[in-house]
Amino acid sequence: MRFPAFVDSLRRLWALDTFVYSLRVFIALGSVMAVCWATGNVALAAPIFLGTIACAISETDDSWQGRLRALAVTLVCFAAAAFAVEALFPFPILFGIGLALAAFGLTMLGAVGDRYRAIAYGTLILSIYTTIGMDQHAQATGTFWREPVLLLIGAAWYGLLSVLWAALFRHQPVQQNLARVFETLGDYLRLKAALFEPVRDNDIEAKRVVLAQKNGQLVQALNIAKESIFSRMGTRPDPKIKRYLKLYFIAQDVHERASSSHYPYHTLADVFFHSDVLFRCQRLLQLQGRACRRLARSIQLRQPYEKGPDTAQAIEDLRNSLEFLRAQDRPEWFRLLRSLGALGGNLTRLDARLASASAADLGVEGEDSSLFDRSPRSLRDAFDRIRLQLTPSSPLFRHALRLSLALTAGYVVLHLIHARQGYWIVLTTLFVCQPNYGATLTRVGQRMLGTAFGLLMGWAFLTLFPDLLMQSAIAVMAGVVFFSTRTKRYLVATAAITLLVLMSFNQIGNSYDLIVPRMVDTFIGALIAGIAVITILPDWQGRKLGKVAAAALASNRRYLQQILSQYDTGARDDLAYRLARRDAHNSDAALSTAVSNMLKEPGHVRRDTDSALRFLVVSHTLLGYLSALGAHRDALSEDSRDELISKTVVQVGNRMDLIIRSLALGDPLPPVDPTEQELADELDKASDDTDDAHRLVLTQLALICRQMGPLRDVAMKLMSKQEVKDKVQVLPA
Repeated sequence: MRFPAFVDSLRRLWALDTFVYSLRVFIALGSVMAVCWATGNVALAAPIFLGTIACAISETDDSWQGRLRALAVTLVCFAAAAFAVEALFPFPILFGIGLALAAFGLTMLGAVGDRYRAIAYGTLILSIYTTIGMDQHAQATGTFWREPVLLLIGAAWYGLLSVLWAALFRHQPVQQNLARVFETLGDYLRLKAALFEPVRDNDIEAKRVVLAQKNGQLVQALNIAKESIFSRMGTRPDPKIKRYLKLYFIAQDVHERASSSHYPYHTLADVFFHSDVLFRCQRLLQLQGRACRRLARSIQLRQPYEKGPDTAQAIEDLRNSLEFLRAQDRPEWFRLLRSLGALGGNLTRLDARLASASAADLGVEGEDSSLFDRSPRSLRDAFDRIRLQLTPSSPLFRHALRLSLALTAGYVVLHLIHARQGYWIVLTTLFVCQPNYGATLTRVGQRMLGTAFGLLMGWAFLTLFPDLLMQSAIAVMAGVVFFSTRTKRYLVATAAITLLVLMSFNQIGNSYDLIVPRMVDTFIGALIAGIAVITILPDWQGRKLGKVAAAALASNRRYLQQILSQYDTGARDDLAYRLARRDAHNSDAALSTAVSNMLKEPGHVRRDTDSALRFLVVSHTLLGYLSALGAHRDALSEDSRDELISKTVVQVGNRMDLIIRSLALGDPLPPVDPTEQELADELDKASDDTDDAHRLVLTQLALICRQMGPLRDVAMKLMSKQEVKDKVQVLPA
């Protein structure tokens, strides 16, 4: 009995992406240390470690062929940077100029794509690692190529290990990314269920804000999963990739249905306070959230998925509750019960989509399974992407200029004060200086506390374990901890990397002498980064909130156009529709992120936070109404009300355009248009006597019409608090 339990535990560990990543890093660092000890060249471990770390930081998910190509580019960039540092190191002025230009150019390379952003960042890190190694061996009589070659050996070793790993376990990252999607989707459904809390005075807006933030996390997980699948599709994808692609499409469909809103929740709670119907909706959503988490676990462990019978009973209970309410024959409930009926139908279809994940064959034959390729198609395309970002209005340009000046300032400071181990100042500035104030401030605190803890642990371990072999083992384990925590627990990661440095450098010197300089240098580097993010083209979120809000509304407008175009022929999950849907959710996530970052900024530059949060809620509510339209894309038969639908779409689109221009360009909004309410009332009246398909479209369009007024009001408040300086043109839909 114990052996099967042990195997099951190993299988669960193997399913965790953190464990797999940590295992790969352990093999890389452990093998380097073992070879160095076996050959009696322990002094070589530190620079090889640093090369390994730089390459691991540059790693992005891809197929083994893609990783091999990325490794070739990475090693070329690393070699050029390392030898350039070696050549310019004796000439401080030239080195400072080269550092500034390299920081700016490499940061701008991030405009090409995530892969090149990671390679550029890793190249900058390796450049400074080279200076640290040269500074550490300033008194040694080494050759010109010593530091660069040792760093490249470490980078090449980890890169080859990563390529081999990707070839042996090609589907594992896809499984882990898809599992994360469904796990996050389960959390989203749990939060959505909270909106159906059958109590009066429910703080719907606060829950909407939390839901919008979780939606941002879900959108990010979907984007990562999409790129992971796309990189492995090739010209003839294998059956497993086809299955994972189908699971991805299921997740997209479930997300659209889960984000749907069929009526204001506070109205439903007030009217049906004495009924159990909202409780039935809430329970069904909670059960479906649990089903998503079970599906995530089955994908992780590569086990068959069984949805279970619990949601079927919950659906039946919801139907019985609705039938009971309909039997009351209350005319004032008529429209609300129709919306609840549409909600019940939507949840039933959502349940069926989750159930389809248990099918043995999830092929995508007969469907549009194409994915949009966002990578550059040519060298010219890559240069064009960089060129478009070469403007002070671009956040990337601001960050690139800020980082290059901050690194140069750190380099000047270390020469002015003749700091011991002074290049840690520059390295700290590189790690701490982030694209916005909130992220930088968080990093400053975490970096300083993590360094202090790491130095304290290092002092303790150096004292308790004077044996160099034991210290080597501690260094390897610290490296594993660093990579397993660097994205989610940066304070712990900083402590781990500080411990690794102390243990590694003690192999060739006295690390006790590094403790105080490392703390002082960290403080100086963090201070420089903090000053830079405030004084050098600060990217205050409040000043660009209008642009982000306009982009979100423009994406919603395009999403509406795609949805209504499908009511002529019925649901088609083609690439154009999926792009419009994903863009709408991406823009909603970007708006949520911008508002969250703005809340971390100093009070004297922060804009009207109440208006910003209110706009986020109103915009997310609008997206919910649109998602409900998208979830019920049944073909409409010809009807006399089709002209009213077309008229409404045109008027709503025109109203959105006016708000978009106001948010993006600062144009004044016209007075309130009374026809909006009249049109909404006309839509409600027209929906009283028609078929179910038309009724749902008319009802949702009425909700969207009524959302234009609050959207206009909050946009006016947002613009009245915002200085119209950097006006940004939003491309017309």
